[in-house]
Amino acid sequence: MSRRVRSGRVLGAVPQRAFGQVPLGIAPVEVISADQVEAIHQAALKLLAGTGMKVLSAEARGMFAGAGAEVAGEMVRLEAGLVGDLLASVPGAFTLAARNPAKNLRFGGRNMVFASVGGPAYVMDIDGGRRDGTYAEMCDFLRVIQTLNVVQQEGGGPFEPMDLPANTRHLDIYLAQITLLDKSWQTQTLGLARTMDGIEMAAIMFGCSPDSLPVSLLGIINTNSPLQLDIPMAEGLIAMARHGQVNVITPFTLAGAMAPVSIAGALVLQHAEAMAGICLTQIVKQGVPVMYGGFTSNVDMRSGAPAFGTPEYAKAAQASGQLARRIGVPFRSSNVTAANAVDAQAAYESQMALWGAITGGVHLIEHAAGWMHGGLTASYEKLILDAEMLQMMQAWMEPLATDDAALGLEAIAEAGPGGHFFGTAQTMGSYETAFHAPMLSNWDNYPTWLEKGAEEAPRRANRVWKELLAGYEEPKLDEAVVEALEEYVAKRKAEGGAPMN
Repeated sequence: MSRRVRSGRVLGAVPQRAFGQVPLGIAPVEVISADQVEAIHQAALKLLAGTGMKVLSAEARGMFAGAGAEVAGEMVRLEAGLVGDLLASVPGAFTLAARNPAKNLRFGGRNMVFASVGGPAYVMDIDGGRRDGTYAEMCDFLRVIQTLNVVQQEGGGPFEPMDLPANTRHLDIYLAQITLLDKSWQTQTLGLARTMDGIEMAAIMFGCSPDSLPVSLLGIINTNSPLQLDIPMAEGLIAMARHGQVNVITPFTLAGAMAPVSIAGALVLQHAEAMAGICLTQIVKQGVPVMYGGFTSNVDMRSGAPAFGTPEYAKAAQASGQLARRIGVPFRSSNVTAANAVDAQAAYESQMALWGAITGGVHLIEHAAGWMHGGLTASYEKLILDAEMLQMMQAWMEPLATDDAALGLEAIAEAGPGGHFFGTAQTMGSYETAFHAPMLSNWDNYPTWLEKGAEEAPRRANRVWKELLAGYEEPKLDEAVVEALEEYVAKRKAEGGAPMN
């Protein structure tokens, strides 16, 4: 695929913006008042001190007890003062190293990162529909992610390669992430073995020991709402924190199912569980980077099915940003939809979710591109649709220029009263750079669109991802590193891989 670079945009067969983060240029929206933030925070502290968290891992309970928490059986209770002391050591910003240093990522402040979909059970495209994914298809999905400049981080394995054994497939996923990408990738944190395999292989990639691994890995830790931390997640959290890597503590609080039906009540539960997990990371290693994950939404009360991209989801994302800022911890949210096809519902629910997360001051948007079916499916076409929306959000976040050239007085004088601006010097010099260059959008008028075949958005997205895949170039990696990684994978497979939790 031939490409040209001009004024920060990559132009060619598939127009794209250049790789890079665009900081949020406005103050985050405060959808609830400071008093309401404080009410939720104090209620969450009361919940941790009273009811407490059920922690199934004896190792984690021992760590909590050693830090001064009250432990009775499997229940852990944390007083407000202890929580405050532990939260005080969380860094408000950090940098995540990538294999390609030009693609290192900044978290915190007004910086945000867009990560691709991670973890679904299925894959789909409009050619073959929804199906179990294969390793070959997963590698192709990673190749498309590598070519998408606006997707700055890979989200933890785009979908399960069901043609590989469950106890060792994570090793093949890590190997593909490292060799097919030169951008940041997320590791798996389900249990000690999977977590340590990711840490070991990242260390091989960087040419260091696991104990000296730079801050480069990010993993999602889901609490079992309500108020429970299970053994595999605790093992993953402890291993990541012990090695200086980033945990994203993310309660799965669906109002009416795993949380109170009120959004405020769901936020109280989310905030309590997130703080408990964040505190554990600081007990393991004081000052280790960690993120506050917000995933509060609602369910369809007629069916019990999760609902995403709703007004409640957007409001919860904005409020979650306020709660994360209240305790000084970088914030994660998601781009989500419950749609069953890449249609108008998929677009408006994702746009609603993106808008809530970004205006809420998010630092990481997980599943920013490719999520479908409430998280069960990774879609090639949705990957492109979302990438287009992410490019539009980046263009919106760019600061408005008000210098003499931008104010346009010379152009207005050149066009004159009753004239037009198509041919002015300002316009002629800006044809390819003045506005968002669409990857997917079609702005032809209706007759022209019909003449070109009346191609609708999913079909255009299908064409775009295939063009990107055809133009993929594998980033170079030292052969010795590849050999070391392959030897590690072979050794771990011979040992049996990870236990099935």
